[in-house]
Amino acid sequence: MTTVRLPKNATDCHCHVFGPVARFPYADDSGFKPAEAPKEALFALHDQMGIERCVIVQSGCHGFDNSVVVDAIAARPGRYLGVALAPADVTLADLRVLDTKGFRGLRFNYMSHLAHGADEAQLRALAPKLADLGWHLQIHMEDQLIEPMSPVLASLPVPVVIDHMGRIDASRGRNQPQFEALLRLLDHDYVWCKVSGSERASRQDPPYADATPFARELVEHFSDRVVWGTDWPHPNYRAAPPDDGDLFDLLPQIAPTADLMRALLVDNPARLYGFKENI
Repeated sequence: MTTVRLPKNATDCHCHVFGPVARFPYADDSGFKPAEAPKEALFALHDQMGIERCVIVQSGCHGFDNSVVVDAIAARPGRYLGVALAPADVTLADLRVLDTKGFRGLRFNYMSHLAHGADEAQLRALAPKLADLGWHLQIHMEDQLIEPMSPVLASLPVPVVIDHMGRIDASRGRNQPQFEALLRLLDHDYVWCKVSGSERASRQDPPYADATPFARELVEHFSDRVVWGTDWPHPNYRAAPPDDGDLFDLLPQIAPTADLMRALLVDNPARLYGFKENI
């Protein structure tokens, strides 16, 4: 449990739902098959912590069948939206269908343990379709890919959201090339960053003191283009799943003023995902 008081309409911009498998089976070719984490457990966490809005990110374990996220969004209409997985050659018509179901972006993974993402030509062909819908492109990549992928990502005509602070390794220190590359990428006005994943960036036990300064610098320097998420239920984590209360307790350190906290948790998510003000 956390003692942090969140602003009204605080938003968890990155979490997942898994199963129940009897209704939403895992993809046959999935590289991982996690324990079930159904929508009811996610809702309970949010209700306990004071999260009123949410963006559920489709996970690779369910492949391109986004039904599990559709189901969760429908259970809390207007308050919950989604980010989908789809093939790089997905049609605009198929994206429009997803849009009506509450999706606002498309994610590609560039992680060794997950399916490979789209190549440059595919991203350039896809971007106009996303722009037509007012969607964004979400990128989950290993930190050594930040520099080589930056030219194409910075040139796309849609917002680009970098997951989990670019998966940097906090133990390498503030001046590491990977973090410097992330800062340069964020100098482009269309590029956003999720300051989720402090527990993944950290090489320490809670409260992840080595990772917090990275998140805080991103929030302070790019205050209008950062969002935050729990990453619940923490798939593929290196150890036992972290205590979500510990992650919530980091928020005042990451966003140390009321204005920064509101931007991170309310205003920026509303702009990026299109949440309606009065829901």
